[in-house]
Amino acid sequence: MLTRLSPGQFVRHPQEPDWGIGQVQSAIADRVTVNFEHAGKQMIIVSVIDLIVIDEEEATRNRQS
Repeated sequence: MLTRLSPGQFVRHPQEPDWGIGQVQSAIADRVTVNFEHAGKQMIIVSVIDLIVIDEEEATRNRQS
């Protein structure tokens, strides 16, 4: 499933849980740039990787832990 992502949304990478929570920086076509807590900026092709969208409350809660 190709989820429409927009800057500011919080996501997780399903195959890279150690990257932590990421925040979408830009989304152009199927290329999304995400700034992850433990992996920095990564360009993800969302037609290949279906990022998991999380809400801002969960992102804030996990960052405080």
